Amino acid sequence: MVASLSTIKKDLECKVGSKIKLVAQTGRKKQTERKGVLSETYHSVFVVDLDQDENAFERVSYSYTDILTNAVEVQFTDDCAEGEIN
Repeated sequence: MVASLSTIKKDLECKVGSKIKLVAQTGRKKQTERKGVLSETYHSVFVVDLDQDENAFERVSYSYTDILTNAVEVQFTDDCAEGEIN
């Protein structure tokens, strides 16, 4: 199924407050993995509050386009909200 920006946004809006794992492409053959809680969604970006044990900073934001272009992979780790957004 081909995803659109509006469906990605709707899927994320339904999961605000859920634990999330992000894998971001940071360069050639490099990836950054972050874990946290999906805290807010806005018109063109979403915000994740990161786990302080694993990260030096508190929050990170990505655009819905990052998910659409596979620059960021999103996985929800809550039992009730397991799944991937594509």
